[in-house]
Amino acid sequence: MKQKNITKWLVVAGTILLQICLGAIYTWSLFNQPLVDKFGWEASAVVKTFSITIFVFAFTTIISGKMQDKFGPRIVATVGGLMLGTGLILASKATTLTQLYLFYGVIGGAGVGTAYVCPLSTCVKWFPKNRGLITGIAVGAFGLGSLVFKGIIVNLLASKGVSETFLYLGIIFGVLVVAGAQLLVLPAPEDTIQASSTKTSLSADFTSSQMIKTLPFYLLWVTYFFACISGLLVIGLAKDIGVEMAKLTPLAAANAVTVLALFNAGGRLSWGVISDKLGRVKSILIMFIITAIAMALLAIIPLTYISFFILLALIAFCFGGFLAVYPVICADFFGTKNLGANYGLIFIAYGCAALAGPILRDATTLITAFYISSGCAVFSALLMLMVKKPSSPAEIISID
Repeated sequence: MKQKNITKWLVVAGTILLQICLGAIYTWSLFNQPLVDKFGWEASAVVKTFSITIFVFAFTTIISGKMQDKFGPRIVATVGGLMLGTGLILASKATTLTQLYLFYGVIGGAGVGTAYVCPLSTCVKWFPKNRGLITGIAVGAFGLGSLVFKGIIVNLLASKGVSETFLYLGIIFGVLVVAGAQLLVLPAPEDTIQASSTKTSLSADFTSSQMIKTLPFYLLWVTYFFACISGLLVIGLAKDIGVEMAKLTPLAAANAVTVLALFNAGGRLSWGVISDKLGRVKSILIMFIITAIAMALLAIIPLTYISFFILLALIAFCFGGFLAVYPVICADFFGTKNLGANYGLIFIAYGCAALAGPILRDATTLITAFYISSGCAVFSALLMLMVKKPSSPAEIISID
């Protein structure tokens, strides 16, 4: 028993190390101007690298989820770490936008996606009684990655330049992610069985093909998509909102990056714990209500320094919560045996939202985008009232 306790906390340690490195992809905005200055590329073209990275990251989780269910989390996460490190090292040699998109966006993004699902799935199996808490810790570490590496990246950019910064980060991330991956060990089947005696017990494990024939899968996918659009929209435009709508100085508005990172990470941990107590569906419903109100207020009220940061904090807090609770509700509804593959399919919604967000903000004004996002949150809250847990793979609807 003592050895099991040591092992499961080593799994948590490996998860935190791995996730902090993967979460550093959210520091991309730090590279935009240095790349523009060095190569003379259009700023809008450079920013697309981040959208490509998130899109590839999300879609790779489908494949990596299936692979880690088959080969185990250690091997797959190790491959992910090597891909991430290789992508960044190659990006240090990029001299064209196409090369940057391929090396950082596709290879690096695929590395993040390959490793991302492994610690989530592993931790849930080790902590059947506290799925929300442990998932909150795992995705919370991902959310903190940008804060942990922000200072390192800023110093590297100032002293080494953007290309060498990619090189050093490739080495750092490659080594640390691979190291963290070696701690990802699955529990013995008899330890996982403990879940059957808890209130979060599962009546059956769904395969991916069985899951996609259930109504709850589609309800969760659509609501997750709308949840991510609101969060990614505000995260991507936080500084611009502060300057244009709250009339803040660029320096003051830049503080939004820190506020978003802190409340994003805090929301991941807090809502994970809350969902253990309150229930997954109720927690998600409350988050959508808060998001709807906050997005509407961004459009309606004249923003001040205080109101701007309060509303940003609320949206980031709920966005982090969505990313913590959806993996857990996937485990609750469809089982842990195929969690990697199953959550990978739901996580596609995140990648689609990463592409839809920029389209929304380019097609309309900020005010209109906020109203649309608020409406989507209200619609999602209504959909959550329809979400019910399927009791077995036999209770599936026909999609024919």
